[in-house]
Amino acid sequence: MANKIRCAHILVAKESEAKAILERINKGESFSKLAEENSLDGSRKSGGDLGFFGKGMMVRPFEDAAFTLEKGQVSGIVKTQFGYHIIKRLE
Repeated sequence: MANKIRCAHILVAKESEAKAILERINKGESFSKLAEENSLDGSRKSGGDLGFFGKGMMVRPFEDAAFTLEKGQVSGIVKTQFGYHIIKRLE
């Protein structure tokens, strides 16, 4: 599984929303709770958990950010064609 990682994310439509959520995460609020409350995609039901994925399975900006994270680390804001993501590396 060395070439696969497991991440969760929060996807929102506006950069301003992403900034506000990232601030709340940095203040210690639960990533998964914020994902359930705010994320626009189906992963919200599982706290933003996307499961395991390898390179080439996600859009490039998302993948590039996700693969640079250490386990437990949260990214900055990542813009893709889907919106603005905050990514957390789970495994």
